[in-house]
Amino acid sequence: MISREAYLGRWQELHGGYDPRSSRWVGPWLSFIYALARPLARVGVVPDSVTVFGGVVSAAVAVMCWSGGRWVLLAAFVVGAAGILDSLDGAVAVVSNRVTRWGAVLDSLTDRVSDGLYLLALWLVGAPAGLCVAAGALMALLEFVRARAAAVGLSEVGVITVGERPTRVAVVAMFLLGSGIYVGSSAWWAAAGAWASLAVGIVALFQLVAVVRHRLS
Repeated sequence: MISREAYLGRWQELHGGYDPRSSRWVGPWLSFIYALARPLARVGVVPDSVTVFGGVVSAAVAVMCWSGGRWVLLAAFVVGAAGILDSLDGAVAVVSNRVTRWGAVLDSLTDRVSDGLYLLALWLVGAPAGLCVAAGALMALLEFVRARAAAVGLSEVGVITVGERPTRVAVVAMFLLGSGIYVGSSAWWAAAGAWASLAVGIVALFQLVAVVRHRLS
């Protein structure tokens, strides 16, 4: 079983050399995830199973929002749990020395599906469909730019934008929480969540494109 420092070092290697210790948020978050991953790795939990379970949990969010009412309040907390699972699968893989290329692909696929399910959840609660589609397109474009930059030689993470997945998950959870508490104005909260997701995506895309252009020029 590797130590916390060894885990952070391995995470750094897998993320293009970005040092999580340099961030006041990333380092503590990864330390928390490491504490959760250790017992799972010890009992032999397969990382891919955590990834798939996280996807199932994300799908449950949409079902809860479709049901409406106070189910939306529960959905907000389930989004938070899914966010933890999203980080946990990679941690289990590193701690148990089961990092695979297929695992990375499965994780990325599940993340994109989950992003779509969360926006679907906002739409089910009352957010405009076009707004949700636009926010989803920006999220996909953000990940596409990052992937293309890596494919042509950018070996570093580049920049931690305001639109990284933990932020996107937190935005959806926060506004679903508002929808669940203030049921009478749930559609307003859902629309605000979609607008916030769109705004985060726009800023993040400009951040990422600026850094990629600078480093590849």
